[in-house]
Amino acid sequence: MANKNKSWAYVGLVAVAAIWGANFGVSRLVMETFDPILFAFLRFGLAVPIFFGLLYWKEGSIGVPVRVALQLAIIGFVGITVLENAVMYSIKYTTLANASLLNVAPWPIFAALFAPLFTKESLTRRLAIGGFVAMAGVFFIIVGGEEGLNFSSSHMIGNLLAFGVSLLGALFNLACMPLMQKYSPLRVSAWFIAFGALFMLPLTFGSWGEVDWSSLGAGDYSAILYNVLLCTVAAVFVWNAAMLRVGAARSNFFRYVVPATAVAAGYLFFDEQITVLQMGGAALMAMGLVWITSERSNGN
Repeated sequence: MANKNKSWAYVGLVAVAAIWGANFGVSRLVMETFDPILFAFLRFGLAVPIFFGLLYWKEGSIGVPVRVALQLAIIGFVGITVLENAVMYSIKYTTLANASLLNVAPWPIFAALFAPLFTKESLTRRLAIGGFVAMAGVFFIIVGGEEGLNFSSSHMIGNLLAFGVSLLGALFNLACMPLMQKYSPLRVSAWFIAFGALFMLPLTFGSWGEVDWSSLGAGDYSAILYNVLLCTVAAVFVWNAAMLRVGAARSNFFRYVVPATAVAAGYLFFDEQITVLQMGGAALMAMGLVWITSERSNGN
């Protein structure tokens, strides 16, 4: 019965990771139009009134105590402002393959290791085995691409930034868990995204005038809507609700769906080839995630 109750959560995690993975292709289409930081601000800033509108409609209020607001301000600064910039600069200072691997692969490991500090979760044998298999699959997906991995000294700054993204991202997810025990995932999400967008705003001041707003086309607006409505509003709410249901450690292994979907998006949008090694990696990753979801009553 427990597995049936969690089925929607696992489906939601896969769907969200697929949405985020496809966004690599969607966002690449508009990077010549928007500065990356400005585009990130549009994504989160435009989502803020939607989040608070949904929160008021669903729960009848939007407030949180001052002490909790301060906690959410820190979470928003780290999880939105700092993390989004770290992702962009990691891509700038290393190869896309390096960034993809280091941004994603260590994240669930850190979440599993640090989870006991924030929640009552523990690293079970089933989670460790399934996570290792899924991570191996991700490695083959990335290595199987045309770019491959390159850990030369010239990429050291970007590699360290990408690795830091995994560490900060895991801590960001885990820090939300105690608050979501007291407040709804929607309330927590609305506030940390609002603070994250607020702290990001000053970083965009030099970018607004560089955009030819009158020449924006349907593709540009579609990319903005995709990022705001799907990648942020729907995805963040579903991810946090599912993470609360099945645990942060287990949930974060589903981030491994992101690079697989990004490869598929590259094929659809940019005619990038998918190799046999990448297909094998995707199958291996899927096997690991299926093993994780097939939990037994004793948690092993």
